[in-house]
Amino acid sequence: MRFEEREILLKDGRKCILKPNSSEYAEAMIEYLKTTPEETDFLLRYSDEVKYTVEEESKILDGFLDNPYAVMMVAIVDGKVAGNAGVSGIGYQRKLWHRCNLAIALYKEYWGLGIGSAMLDYLTELAKKVGWTQIDLEVVEGNDRALATYKKCGFVETGIRHHALRFDDGTYRDEILMYKDLT
Repeated sequence: MRFEEREILLKDGRKCILKPNSSEYAEAMIEYLKTTPEETDFLLRYSDEVKYTVEEESKILDGFLDNPYAVMMVAIVDGKVAGNAGVSGIGYQRKLWHRCNLAIALYKEYWGLGIGSAMLDYLTELAKKVGWTQIDLEVVEGNDRALATYKKCGFVETGIRHHALRFDDGTYRDEILMYKDLT
């Protein structure tokens, strides 16, 4: 989905631009996808699982631009990618059309500056424009920073998915299921 850029002022006084992600950022996104899992255990992928070529990533990002039922947003600070977030429909069946799923991650150096909350607020606005009435997300247990941000932005806990993630060392983590009512 194409949408208007939005400028926000960060807690440290810098400006951040929230804008549609596109092939312009394909190479930077591959680096982001490889680096962010090394900064936290709370993402679903390991860095060695990122195998996209720039061409493949370009195609994926431009596909989001052309899809009216998906939003892919990039946060740019000082000309660099700071984070990425998106919402997309849960499924194509009519009984699921009212729901979308949210994903978000930031480079660690940009945590605590207000980018995550601003992205969540803007994605909520855009999700309403698409026509969704509910946003779902999962947060890995122990990710207290994210959990607090989601709650601050109006998400509520609805349950637990036990042993949702299995780490290479054989340990497990649960996911906390959350949603936000957009009606």
